[in-house]
Amino acid sequence: MSQIYTAVVKHDGEWWIGWVEEVPGVNAQKQSRELLIISLREVLSETLVMNREEARQAAGAGYEEFAPLLKALATVSKHCLNELPSH
Repeated sequence: MSQIYTAVVKHDGEWWIGWVEEVPGVNAQKQSRELLIISLREVLSETLVMNREEARQAAGAGYEEFAPLLKALATVSKHCLNELPSH
């Protein structure tokens, strides 16, 4: 299952700055938008690997992973959004 992440980018003077909404700490700044996007992808990838390793180490032996949990949560969120009143 793949996850979709959203980059927020902004041109600020000579720099492009950006971050990933869904993962705290994933941010970068570069002198072009293209380099910023590449950097954000690299930082996100490294952060996800690090977070997985830390979570597995913290769990110790005998843990279980429930990857479908994310899909279930996405379905619940989508259902809840559909229940919101329209403006």
